[in-house]
Amino acid sequence: MLAKPFEKPIRVWVGLGFPRQLNTVVDAYQFVIDWCGNSPEQKAAIRACKAALAGDIDAETAKGVFVAFARRKDILIEDGAIPPTTMGNTQPKHA
Repeated sequence: MLAKPFEKPIRVWVGLGFPRQLNTVVDAYQFVIDWCGNSPEQKAAIRACKAALAGDIDAETAKGVFVAFARRKDILIEDGAIPPTTMGNTQPKHA
């Protein structure tokens, strides 16, 4: 099965604070190869996704490597995360 679904989707921030859900290894692979950069974490995520698609490792192992990449780039949406557009906005609104 080419799609290799994750048990639980990965959610990442894209653009100006828009969430994107990645449901499969293919989704994660497409995302990471489109990511601008060349970091060791990105290379590891690409290798892990390729290995999962080839059947050399399971989807959840590839997911773990991708999550490490996303966390390092500060784009991973953890459960209960506050959208970046509202973070630090502690001033009260005036009517």
